[in-house]
This record gives sequence, C-alpha cells and structure tokens, in this order.
Amino acid sequence: MRRAITLATENVRSGQGGPFGAVIVSNGAIIGEGFNTVTRDNDPTAHAEVRAIRAACQSLGTFILQGCEIYTSCEPCPMCLAAIYWARIDHIWFGNTSADAARAAFDDAFLYRELALPAHDRTIPSAMLLRDEAWQSFQAWIDTPNKTPY
Repeated sequence: MRRAITLATENVRSGQGGPFGAVIVSNGAIIGEGFNTVTRDNDPTAHAEVRAIRAACQSLGTFILQGCEIYTSCEPCPMCLAAIYWARIDHIWFGNTSADAARAAFDDAFLYRELALPAHDRTIPSAMLLRDEAWQSFQAWIDTPNKTPY
C-alpha cells in the first residue's frame, strides 16, 4: 500500500497526472504498478489501476490475475472496479475512500447513479441499432471451436 501511495504522491508532484497509484502483488512480490496519466496521455482510461493491471498481465503473460491482490491509493472508480473484476483479482486493498476522492474533486457518485439507470434514461443518449447484424459477431464466437474463453 505504501508503494501505491508513493506512486500517487510522486505523480502529482511530477505533474504527470492525478493523485492515484496502484500496485498488483503476486506471492508477496509486485508484478505490476501504475499511476494516473489521464492528462499526460490524453487518455481517460489511463487510471492507475488499469495501468497496473496491464503491467501485471504483461509481466505474467496472461489476462487473468487470479491469485493476485491490488493495492490502490483510492477506492476504485466504476471503470477500474470493472477492470479488476474482469482480471479476476482476488482482493482489493485501498487507502482513500470514494468520499475522500469527492472531497478532492474526483467525484464518481454521478457514474454510480448513471449505471443504475436503464440505458434510455442515462445522461448520454443511447439506443440499440442493427441488433440482427451485430449478433453475427456473437454467433461467430459461439461457432468458433478453438477460441480462448474469458
């Protein structure tokens, strides 16, 4: 956890991005770490947890991080939480809470409210389009015998 906090603090002081750091640990060793580079890279997905997951997956040569734990300087946002679940990380440890983040002007409460709404009631309009054609990709997946399931 101290390494995640250090990454977050150094990131702010260096001017690279926001106050977020994360490390992924397997068998007591750090196998991936990341810090927020949203503004530096002009990439809204460049959160510390996502970058740490990418680094850990590269380090282990897999997209599944079972047996690993993530230490993050702040409670994960909805995007990062989803990425952690997709990576199948065993445990999340966090320093600051989402309420602490909101106090520092990083408020994810809006996103949690949006996710709870039906798609047609969300702030960004969305609607289904070409569903029959879109199904073809899922059918191709279903029909492919040598796929790598995830």
